[in-house]
Amino acid sequence: MVIKTAKEINKMIKEVLDKLDKKQVDEFMEKLIHSRNIFVSGAGRSGLVGRAFAMRLMHLGFNVYVVGETITPPVRPGDLLIAISGSGKTSATLTTVKTAKELKTTVIAITSFKDSPIAKLADCTVLIGGREMKGMKRDYISGQLTGVHEPLTPLGGLFELSTMIFLDSVITKLMRLYEEGESDLRKRHANIE
Repeated sequence: MVIKTAKEINKMIKEVLDKLDKKQVDEFMEKLIHSRNIFVSGAGRSGLVGRAFAMRLMHLGFNVYVVGETITPPVRPGDLLIAISGSGKTSATLTTVKTAKELKTTVIAITSFKDSPIAKLADCTVLIGGREMKGMKRDYISGQLTGVHEPLTPLGGLFELSTMIFLDSVITKLMRLYEEGESDLRKRHANIE
């Protein structure tokens, strides 16, 4: 059962990633590469995905910070905020986006909903599916009759897994672009864990 479920989740992730918009991804890459400092924001599991991405960016030599950490410097014009929220309305992340915009910081939203508050404020949005559909039937019989089922990954898990794979793919692209190998990244990896 577990292996079958893992294979089904893998199939669902592939379907989500197949729908990525090349123009959105190219704009994301352009803004990322040309930013002075990069700040990453997200709550819960989205925040954990953001932290993993920030760590890899640091391994590549980028100036990157996680919003909320005590050593995070102030944002300024020319900096970039990457806000990760499947719903696009997570209150802490939305507050961070609003503040960044007031401070003239470029904002990229990674979300499932193009009309969400975070996406509307962002300079660039990467839409990654996976969040639960509004009005989805929650009982078994309705799901069988309509063909609409709860996702195998609860509470936005499909969004978070798909976002993690997308962002790891960004790291792979950057490694090729900057001709950095795993040994180069290892030199910047923490040695006092």
